[in-house]
Amino acid sequence: MRNQFLGRAAGRLVVKAACAVLACAAFAGISATSARANNIVVLNSGEATLSLIDDKTHEVVGTVPTGKEPHHLFPTPDNSSLIVANSVSNNLLFVDPKTGKPQRWIENIEDPYQLGFSPDNKWFVTTGLRLDRLDIYHYGGAGNFTIAKRLPLSAMPSHLAFTKDSNTVFVSLQVSGEIAAVDLPTQRVLWKMKVGAAPAGLWLTPGEKYLLVGMTGADYVAVVDWRNQKVVKTIQVGKAAHNFRSMVDGRHVLVSSRVSNVISIIDEESLEKVGEINGLLPGPDDMELTADKRYLWVTFRFAKHIGVIDMQTKKLIKTIPVGRSPHGIYFYDRAPVMSPNGA
Repeated sequence: MRNQFLGRAAGRLVVKAACAVLACAAFAGISATSARANNIVVLNSGEATLSLIDDKTHEVVGTVPTGKEPHHLFPTPDNSSLIVANSVSNNLLFVDPKTGKPQRWIENIEDPYQLGFSPDNKWFVTTGLRLDRLDIYHYGGAGNFTIAKRLPLSAMPSHLAFTKDSNTVFVSLQVSGEIAAVDLPTQRVLWKMKVGAAPAGLWLTPGEKYLLVGMTGADYVAVVDWRNQKVVKTIQVGKAAHNFRSMVDGRHVLVSSRVSNVISIIDEESLEKVGEINGLLPGPDDMELTADKRYLWVTFRFAKHIGVIDMQTKKLIKTIPVGRSPHGIYFYDRAPVMSPNGA
């Protein structure tokens, strides 16, 4: 038994070392100019890689191996690293947020699908989509994570949103059709409520008045009065409403719809759809906005491409081929999220 254990441990070390060598070798192929530039980081969840795209030329300048199924990513509170969550290989890859160059790995973070820091940076939270679990860590800075609680949470916990006081994290549960509110100081479930089919992305409106929920199993966004655990309205958008991104104007938020291939614009005050971006490739998913708010970058989950949308004309102006099933996207010079949600 001891020899079997040592053999498995040695195997894990070999795999980890091989990944590190591959990552370094992949990054070595990127030009020195690109390494100094700000690169867009795109996670190819179906290929266990990330693509690096030069923000000036919009050309792919490198591909870096990750762990298995990298879906989401999040910057550290000091912006010194960008964390890539590899859900199936149970680890985190830290990369330079400007260049995408690998920095280090953290092992034994089980099934990290979605991830995020509380606004006060005391808590680091991951959803275990495969394990039906929410993992809550104390964060001590410099990548120092200490588990506080592994909290069973069925079924298929997916996306996160934190209240500004860092006391509560909301979690969407895709299979059970619920959202849950979890108290971070005590690491216990405060309540769960039904919202509809396959809830995914979560968004708190200004003043935290309402929680918006993207219904991936339907064609609407649910408006939740979370203090009273009640759905007060639904906003019709495209089929498979999935994820949110602020327009950073204090009033509007974008929501992607994977099946209808549209991005809807929602007025957070009137709680109405006020616009739509169409003519997109299949599976629009995660979005990121440039610092000047002019261009929206979006991953097309079903098309092996990402796209650039001109927000003045609301038109798709460029597509860039990447890897299979592109999901998370990030770049350093971005507009602020303007919400206590994930990146």
